[in-house]
Amino acid sequence: MLLTTVDWLIIAAYMVLSLVIGLWVMKRAGKDSTEFFAAGKNMPWWLLGISMVATTFSTDTPNLVTDIVRQNGVAGNWTWWAFLLTGMLTVFIYANLWRRSGILTDVEFYELRYSGKSAAFLRGFRAVYLGLIFNVIIMASVSLAAIKIGTVLMGLTPFQTILIAGVVTVIYSALGGLRGVLITDFFQFFLSIIGGLVAAYVALTHPDVGGLSGLLTHEDVIPKLNMFPDFSDHSQLLAIFIIPLAVQWWSVYYPGAEPGGGGYIAQRMFAAKNEDHSIGAVFLFNALHYALRPWPWIIVGLCSIIVFPDLASLRETFPQAADVVDHDMGYPAMLTFLPVGWMGLVIAALIAAYMSTISTHLNWGSSYLVNDFYKRFIRPESSEKELVNVGRISTVILMIIAGWLALMMQSALDNFQIILQIGAGTGLIFILRWFWWRVNAWSEIAAMAISFTVALYFRFLHADTGLPLLTSWQELLAGVTLTTIGWLIVTYMTRPTDESTLVNFCKLIRPGGPGWKNMKSIALQRGIDLNEIEDEAWRVPQGILCMVLGCVVIYSILLATGYWIYGNYAPAVLLTVVSIIAGFRLVTDWKKLVAISPED
Repeated sequence: MLLTTVDWLIIAAYMVLSLVIGLWVMKRAGKDSTEFFAAGKNMPWWLLGISMVATTFSTDTPNLVTDIVRQNGVAGNWTWWAFLLTGMLTVFIYANLWRRSGILTDVEFYELRYSGKSAAFLRGFRAVYLGLIFNVIIMASVSLAAIKIGTVLMGLTPFQTILIAGVVTVIYSALGGLRGVLITDFFQFFLSIIGGLVAAYVALTHPDVGGLSGLLTHEDVIPKLNMFPDFSDHSQLLAIFIIPLAVQWWSVYYPGAEPGGGGYIAQRMFAAKNEDHSIGAVFLFNALHYALRPWPWIIVGLCSIIVFPDLASLRETFPQAADVVDHDMGYPAMLTFLPVGWMGLVIAALIAAYMSTISTHLNWGSSYLVNDFYKRFIRPESSEKELVNVGRISTVILMIIAGWLALMMQSALDNFQIILQIGAGTGLIFILRWFWWRVNAWSEIAAMAISFTVALYFRFLHADTGLPLLTSWQELLAGVTLTTIGWLIVTYMTRPTDESTLVNFCKLIRPGGPGWKNMKSIALQRGIDLNEIEDEAWRVPQGILCMVLGCVVIYSILLATGYWIYGNYAPAVLLTVVSIIAGFRLVTDWKKLVAISPED
């Protein structure tokens, strides 16, 4: 499909705007490493929340949702909807704890919480593991989606797509730091939302679809419409509903939904003005991410089932992309029907989605490599100017590696499952380390090593062993079980964290709970009064109540929206009422939560 001059002008205008923002904030971003990686720690909640939403809306997100819908129906989305529980736990339990730490990156946390050479090793290893290896896999997955969109909609080769989109993104990311990322994310968010709505509207007006009524009555679509899996199909029920809601959300490390907070979500919390802005930002992110955005993507995915019923039809229509065709190509394939002007706008929106995610990951990964590896282990005496320059250089290097890896990948859903498996079993330790003094650095080292080894085994070795093949959810459950058992054994076999480190951690963070009670007596022996820990312990139950209410509100809105679209008005009205009642109750209990927080 050929784009018109109008389309190209819209796309070019957006790219120029991104570069201008990077140049505009370049001088301020280069002031010091705190400004470059945390925007001076003075950002408002609404900008940070919108930035998180923009970041998690990457080019591979609608592709992933389309892949899920085409293969498992709407109900298949519970594999990522389940992460709302993690998000709400971060809002009401962990956001204020992270903000109190005063650190620049969540990896710096390791030497705040643990002690000795093991803590230093964990910080350095985690910086490289997350900042380089894990981060590059994520960026490559996002870039893969950009390749498919560029191939289908713009007639570009994979290399041309990566070169053009990557160069523009890396320039403004390297120049503007996190402040530049946040400002561009603000515009990218609204452009992406408009683009998603336009794409859904055009997909519905396709002659083969015949509008919303035609979509909902099509024989190939009807089996895909259920928002809950078939409870008589135990295999599907376990894979896409029970395991995600019972195990996955708390046990798996996944970017943007880390148990206990962390990653670029923590980075945004560190950049907030204060604890209240930190909490507000994470709540806004979760509300918009789960309640606002999914349905336009779902509609396009359902429409693609009618227009491109199988992979053969996609290969026939797009022979130039035959090597990378999979179900996730259903989304960009549907975009080929956009009219002049709207095509340019939607492509610009997809480019915005790509750039917002990549820019965040570039800055986030670079912050690890600079603050937690280069500054900590290579050049502790480095100046702030040197740290900013190293940050800009590492930003460019990360983009080059991610682009190279993207050329070797094939499927968004495959990448999603690989990432889940790599992090399987590590989530529980990220939760418990805040509330159980016995967790130490070796606990985390063991969890990382075991989960990664299990993931490699299932990915490359299991098929050759002659043992029965497992489904993805069975592999996930096995990874969680083996990793959890392994790190618990290591925890009790190794020495605890130094007492002075634990006391100082309690004094600064005030985590509370029964898991820190013996630290209170130890602190008193050292002349330190930690009575505030006892007060803070009561905050967690109230926070969990708010978490439950928050999930009820957002899930009710998500499902009610679907039922309104389906024209199924009885459950739509009921869920709408539930969301309103739960919302009022959440406001009341949120105020109680704030009231019982100790004064800083």
